[in-house]
Amino acid sequence: MRTGCAQHEKPIIGFARLSLMFYRAPLDWLNFFLADVRGGLGAYVGVFLLTQAHWNQATIGAVLTVSGLIGITLHAPIGALIDATNHKRGLIIVGTCALAASALAIAWAPTFPIVLSADILMAVAGAIFAPTVAAITLGMTPQQALPARLGRNAAFDRAGNIFIAVLAGLVGWAFSQRAVFYLVPFFAVLTTLAVLSIPANAIDHDRARGLAHSSATDHEQPARWRVLLERRPLLVLTAANALFHFANAPMLPLLGQKLALAHPGVETAFISACIITAQLVTIPVALLVGWKANSWGRKTLLLIGLGALPIRGALFTVSDNEVWLVSLQVLDGVAAGTLDALIPLVLADVMLGTGRYNAARGVLGTVQGIAGSLSNAAAGFLVVSTGYSATFLALSTVGVVAWLVLLAAMPETGRNADARKAALAPTG
Repeated sequence: MRTGCAQHEKPIIGFARLSLMFYRAPLDWLNFFLADVRGGLGAYVGVFLLTQAHWNQATIGAVLTVSGLIGITLHAPIGALIDATNHKRGLIIVGTCALAASALAIAWAPTFPIVLSADILMAVAGAIFAPTVAAITLGMTPQQALPARLGRNAAFDRAGNIFIAVLAGLVGWAFSQRAVFYLVPFFAVLTTLAVLSIPANAIDHDRARGLAHSSATDHEQPARWRVLLERRPLLVLTAANALFHFANAPMLPLLGQKLALAHPGVETAFISACIITAQLVTIPVALLVGWKANSWGRKTLLLIGLGALPIRGALFTVSDNEVWLVSLQVLDGVAAGTLDALIPLVLADVMLGTGRYNAARGVLGTVQGIAGSLSNAAAGFLVVSTGYSATFLALSTVGVVAWLVLLAAMPETGRNADARKAALAPTG
């Protein structure tokens, strides 16, 4: 029953707007510091194990593969846990503590069992952060303000990535590679302070899982699990997103290899330039997408984001000039900024009223992870068989398929009531 809904809707929305006003800064800092916690490990683990702990590449690859596969399989159950719990702030604190402990363990005792255990712990913690922050944001933000807020989330997350990349590079250069790992506990403390500055009662946990408001005495129940297979827009978005990441995941590694072969001795500088170029573009794009998602429409912006990928891949084949290749990473920033802001927003549209928002995000993340993992092996095989240009064109073709799937089958989910109704329609 929903008889009390209309009576309670205005006070609830008013409180959400008030809480968003007061807790905008904590949400900003939470996204910024979480990026620092994750970035304090990331690619540095493999480099540290190879150069300081004297592991061989095969052992490093085996550990990263095992932990990565475990992380992929846990996206959906962790999403279900986020839906079920009212302790979302606690999940983030537990995750940051786990990452801090993992970083210290690897720095102090880089033996196989410890590194494997720490890497698995890192994979589990990494699957918690983004969906939990999205759930907290959803639980604090009225629907009309959600696009702009998610755009800010994505922008501050990317700003944190740039900051920690620069800081970790300076710390590693000035002190040692091991010193980089000590940044993680420091930023874990800052993350904990940021999340605790958001009072528990500022989060509407029904809305955070995708349930519409009910009266104070009559709570809605989440939909059955089969809703994850019945929401046609969710299936379309998952398929298009998987195809996009299948095409996108090998692009930067292949570009790095191509630049390294052409410019031995300065390969690290070129790879850093590629990453920083994309990250710098991502920030304004995410803010723009959040600002325009309601007026331009989610689907239009998604098509722009997905369309940047095949154009980028095709243009990689035009010239081997290093300035040209690095500058094309602007298109990577366009795609990343668009998807960072829109994926959680479109999922919120599609899963509204189901109570399975985070479970749906977990399913999408699992499929995305599988696609990204498979694509690296496929791209490596293609490079050996056909060369870099042919591989870039093949990946671009997959990107075009992703774009066409979205164009043909994805409804607009946010502009008006009729579009929203179409987006929520089951497959049957």
